[in-house]
Amino acid sequence: MNKNEVIDALNKAREKSEKRNFVQSFDVIINLKDIDLKKPEQQVDFFGTLQHETGKKLRICALVGPELEKEAKEVCDSVIMQADFPNYAKDKKASKKLAKSHDFFIAQSNVMPQIAGAFGKVLGPKGKMPNPKAGCVIPPKTNLRPLYERLQKTVKISAKTTPIIQCLVGKESMDNEKVADNIIAVYEQIMHHLPNEKANVKSVLIKTTMGEPVRLN
Repeated sequence: MNKNEVIDALNKAREKSEKRNFVQSFDVIINLKDIDLKKPEQQVDFFGTLQHETGKKLRICALVGPELEKEAKEVCDSVIMQADFPNYAKDKKASKKLAKSHDFFIAQSNVMPQIAGAFGKVLGPKGKMPNPKAGCVIPPKTNLRPLYERLQKTVKISAKTTPIIQCLVGKESMDNEKVADNIIAVYEQIMHHLPNEKANVKSVLIKTTMGEPVRLN
């Protein structure tokens, strides 16, 4: 994927997007072909890492025991202590509010059974249970700052039921260079997860939240 072509497409997407009273996002949309999503091995489902943050601040909640209390409270947006897990198990409304207001959940590994019992029924269906693939299940002694910063550049990339991948890669307020870097990073990582790489790509589109899509290839 040529960076100059990506930047040209971003400029066209900006031109085709009417001015709104909010900062629009840039999404990349990849339409797949010749892929059988009924076969689990051909499904796409992983966490990708961008080169730059997307311009959207991601809120991260830590579910921890006393070993990580101090570290988590210094780094994360919210912290739920092990002693408070039963309160959320009893209060589904509070759990739903917690799930809605956070993008990622970090879990201390040795309290995962309690986390599953207290939060699993709410976080599980929303795809927000602490995920080892995203590095979100951590030992009791961990420096959380690098993980927090990496999660700010992490996106969920998925095509399990329909052959379309769509993910946030930036904001209108970002310069084209950074958005292009993110698009290329997503594209290259997706290629490694497709059975026949580029042969499984029908089209690549870029669009703003409310704008018309611009074809990239």
